[in-house]
Amino acid sequence: MTTATQTPSTPTTVKPAPTGTGAPRDEHVRRRDPFALVRHSLTLTWRNLIKLKHQPEQLIDLTLQPVIFIVMFVYLFGGAIAGSTHDYLQFVLPGILVQTVVFASLGTGVGLCEDVAKGVFDRFRSLPISRYAPLVGAVLGDLCRYFVAIVVVFVFGTAIGFRVQTDALAVLATTGLVLLFAFGMCWIFALLGMTMKNPRSVQGIAMLIGFPLTFGANIFAQTATMPGWLQSWVKVNPVSHLTDACRGLLVGGPVATHVGWVLLWAAVFTAIFAPLTVRAYNRKS
Repeated sequence: MTTATQTPSTPTTVKPAPTGTGAPRDEHVRRRDPFALVRHSLTLTWRNLIKLKHQPEQLIDLTLQPVIFIVMFVYLFGGAIAGSTHDYLQFVLPGILVQTVVFASLGTGVGLCEDVAKGVFDRFRSLPISRYAPLVGAVLGDLCRYFVAIVVVFVFGTAIGFRVQTDALAVLATTGLVLLFAFGMCWIFALLGMTMKNPRSVQGIAMLIGFPLTFGANIFAQTATMPGWLQSWVKVNPVSHLTDACRGLLVGGPVATHVGWVLLWAAVFTAIFAPLTVRAYNRKS
């Protein structure tokens, strides 16, 4: 009778479980890395631009609204206000450029509120990306929309007779100044988008802010023609400073003081409302 010989088995080496210093730590570092924030923010900015490609109707307000305002105010009121539609076009187009971008920045808050309501930001938080990249990417993506609006205003205005009285460098400076101001303004509406639950509520509150800023400025008429109580508001209105700066850069006039005020307003808006928006964003995580 043959007895089977049992071969002793080789003991299996059991690796210790990770103690929390491996992948989770790498993910935490990646989320805090400033270079990762830049990369991920640019990636999500590109995502927002791709959305425009598949949903071009999002650009309707940016392309049609400035055209409607230019035609309506120039040809309905230009003769009565300035005596000539051509002269009024030279006066009002820089202001409509400013108004268009201010109104476009309202969409930042509405878009953020819609993404929060649909759970888009919850999905972003589950990804190994920088924590604030979705917020920064949304703002940068909207800056590209503002640039489209600026191009539409210049192209249509030139087609109907507007002429820049300075040079191409002044046009670039105007574009950069308007985008910088819009960057500061959009944080105000981004805060609304992060704190309010309904996109319609965001749009309603944003319009209550946008209308006094734009129609209560020197966009459509000279400040000196207004009642004294209204002049007091117009003179301190940041939109008036931006409008005067754009007029000076495009058709000639004083520039330095108005540019200084615009830079100050943009810095103040960003310094106050960007941290508040980030704080509101953190509360939702």
